[in-house]
Amino acid sequence: MAQKNRQKDRIYGKPKEEKKHLINPKHKNTVWTIIIVIILVIFFIINNTRKVPDHGPYPPNYNQKAAQERLQQN
Repeated sequence: MAQKNRQKDRIYGKPKEEKKHLINPKHKNTVWTIIIVIILVIFFIINNTRKVPDHGPYPPNYNQKAAQERLQQN
């Protein structure tokens, strides 16, 4: 009778193993934020250190004297 009242802990299916995380889940968002900020800073530096291309030709029918007069009037 005593054996019937005792309940056993039954495990159904395969026991699940806990995954070992590479990055602590508590700090995961911080790590990703730092990585993205570093990538953005690298792109910003690369974009602003390249040589500026030379100016192209003036558009057709460009009158340099008329442009200078407009600048002097303002």
